[in-house]
Amino acid sequence: MLFSDQELESYLDEALSADRMAEIEAALRTDSALSERLARINVRRDAGEHTLGEIWRLARASCPSRDELGSFLLGALGAEEADYVEFHAGEVGCRYCQASLDDLKSRQGEAVAAGEAETRRRKYSQSSAGYLRRD
Repeated sequence: MLFSDQELESYLDEALSADRMAEIEAALRTDSALSERLARINVRRDAGEHTLGEIWRLARASCPSRDELGSFLLGALGAEEADYVEFHAGEVGCRYCQASLDDLKSRQGEAVAAGEAETRRRKYSQSSAGYLRRD
């Protein structure tokens, strides 16, 4: 199985899908030439030699902001922006953005649950008004 230098860079950055990361890890266990390639890439990176593409990936310059991801979940982005977020998180499989989306979704669910609990408390309070004695 062949892996490009870009994929090996992404492996070092933990920026690949879990399946692709597992494929590279399995190959590294049995392919000494691949292990040597990865070591050379790592040495080059440690020496501070970065390509423009590497800098772009490390800075996550193509990632939408967390505010944009939240707006995406709320359906408040324009069509082009929403398409980009879907492409970036879904097709490209950016693990950082997928993790942010998962976190935002869980927080959104917590907020909904908290709002439902507050609504229930208010309804109970309103339904019992006038029935409770003040002593």
